[in-house]
Amino acid sequence: MEDQRFLESEWDYCLVLDACRYDVFSEVYDDYLDGELAKRRSPGSSTPEWAYRTFTDNHDIAYFSGNPFINDLGIPLNELKWGASCDYEWTAANHIGEVFDVWKTGWDDDLGTVPPESLAAAFRDHSEAVERADRTVLHYMQPHAPYFSCGKGQKLRQIQKGIRRQEKAETVADGGGSALSSLGDTIRPKIESKLEESELAQKAGLWLELDPTGLVRNGTREAALELYEENLRIALEAVADLIPELDGRVVVTADHGEAFGEQGVWEHHIETHIPPLMEVPWLEVT
Repeated sequence: MEDQRFLESEWDYCLVLDACRYDVFSEVYDDYLDGELAKRRSPGSSTPEWAYRTFTDNHDIAYFSGNPFINDLGIPLNELKWGASCDYEWTAANHIGEVFDVWKTGWDDDLGTVPPESLAAAFRDHSEAVERADRTVLHYMQPHAPYFSCGKGQKLRQIQKGIRRQEKAETVADGGGSALSSLGDTIRPKIESKLEESELAQKAGLWLELDPTGLVRNGTREAALELYEENLRIALEAVADLIPELDGRVVVTADHGEAFGEQGVWEHHIETHIPPLMEVPWLEVT
């Protein structure tokens, strides 16, 4: 299997589907898109790891981000307070030409996520930036949970709120944090690490996004996969609607995949290099 080679490959527009595993994509994509599909290996099993290992230089890209971890706030990933416990001293603002925080401007409170149409709207609103940039990325949140038919979005909502609170805190005078706050920042990564090692804790996190009726009827894996495919189809329909507006070479890919119990892993986690998380689609649209 070939490495993803995201930046080394030839494209003018790259549409990134967050947490999109290859096998599910390969089964449904041709209902919406035509092109040459390949399986590629992502450099990371989560968005922070993928971004850190992909954007290592200065890149002339207009990046429309539905994912809060890729933002224009200038806060390094290893300093984010919510959901990104890692050692990566990386910020999108230091590596990507222009980042548009669609996760902030296009957020839907009812869904608890950024719907695909928000990405298209931001893209159309910033046509001059697209013209200035060498290449353009649209980073969709789907098929990543929350699942549209559930509309809960508990985990992603907390990440978004946490980053917003931190952004406000950064404007306050430096050194104002309490000893308790500093202690919390120290132990938080250790606690999250332990939770990620627990299969039960990972499943409990996924249960927040599922309909209890589906859980009882189908079990966690089947209930989640059904909703996951539904999210993917919604994203692909939006992508298919936008592609006629893109003048150039278009690729559809993913930052990482999603696990549904394989090797005891659920959802996706930093540096968890198993096939469901590392194998991603690479579709060159025709």
